[in-house]
Amino acid sequence: MAKISNRFWFQLHGWFSLPIWIIFCFVCLTGTISVISHELTWLTNPSSRASNPQNLAHKTAPELVSIVQKAYPSAKVNSVLSFESYLINAVTFTDSDKPYAIAYVNQYTGEIQEVNQGFTFVNFMRSLHGWLLFPWHHNYSIGYYLVCAMAIVMLGALITGLVVYKNFWRAFTQPKIRIKQGKKTLLADLHRLAGVWSIWFLILMSVTGLWYLVQAIMWHNDISIEPHTPIVAIEQIPLDSTKTPIAPFNLADALVVAKQKFPNFKSTYVMLPEHNRDTYKLYGAGDFIFYDQFSYGVVVNPWTGKLASERSPEKMTTLQTLSHIANPLHYGTIGGIWTKIIWFIFGLLLTGMSITGFLMWGSRTVKAARSKQVITSNNISNQPSDNEKQKTIFIQQDIQ
Repeated sequence: MAKISNRFWFQLHGWFSLPIWIIFCFVCLTGTISVISHELTWLTNPSSRASNPQNLAHKTAPELVSIVQKAYPSAKVNSVLSFESYLINAVTFTDSDKPYAIAYVNQYTGEIQEVNQGFTFVNFMRSLHGWLLFPWHHNYSIGYYLVCAMAIVMLGALITGLVVYKNFWRAFTQPKIRIKQGKKTLLADLHRLAGVWSIWFLILMSVTGLWYLVQAIMWHNDISIEPHTPIVAIEQIPLDSTKTPIAPFNLADALVVAKQKFPNFKSTYVMLPEHNRDTYKLYGAGDFIFYDQFSYGVVVNPWTGKLASERSPEKMTTLQTLSHIANPLHYGTIGGIWTKIIWFIFGLLLTGMSITGFLMWGSRTVKAARSKQVITSNNISNQPSDNEKQKTIFIQQDIQ
């Protein structure tokens, strides 16, 4: 079997990294910002801060819903979301003059600090990073596939880079940055050093990105990972032509059912019924740090008050487990603010690597073009002129 040259691996590394470096760099940068998007929101928007100077107790989701409904009597509340303890809880609702609105409710004081009817910064950054704001059609988005394909590019660049960079492990114990040997040498040293120290991060981003690609393909082909939420049987709804039936069990009752099933349950996402046959859906996090904030959940029938279905890491299938651990690993939420900072730093390194790689490629390309131009000019200058050619022909004829 013929041995593959180092030049081939170097060129392959370049092709994995360079032709789409702008998209790759953009995805890396938006992902890096998305990691700390909640913190940036806290810094830039005072209304998003959940201040609690009097050390008040955390209000429950039913209390937050009641606060919004009192402020907007004609509103229909859809969901309640909770984030980090220093951020407000978000209550989404619709009203006669608000097709979709988010109430920023302080979960300690109960004050509605803002009503947002637009696209939040967090949602904008996550959407921009996730699918480049391309539209969705029939459960798929071209932008989503394009972003997921960056995982293949990243993995290919990692493998070829390690093949090209011989004895790369020495960068862990003997890091080398040569500042006084020119721009080209400095860029190469920075690129290699950042790449070696980011191996674990590159692998993690590649693996989770590939999972997102598989997940997109499954969505596109209507393959469900999570079972469909059961709906209420028509027989359980009392039929009365004189008045609209009202379910006897409310959100507070559903929360009691969740606490009975999971004693340490803390809801992070609550969905209220949208119609008579819909259910209460309560999701939350647990003791497993590698699982997302929706890994525990219950679905409660509002007409019977009984548990319709449940969710927990112990009962998840392999695909469901992958689905619930991908986001914490991809966005670095497994350890709170400290792991977010680590992910943010390595995200900046990855973005910088794409830039230094392009600069290195650009300098080589310009140098090669100039060398080719010089060689071509020299060849032209060394060729005889038409007069010289004619003289040579006459001399040859005289000799003959």
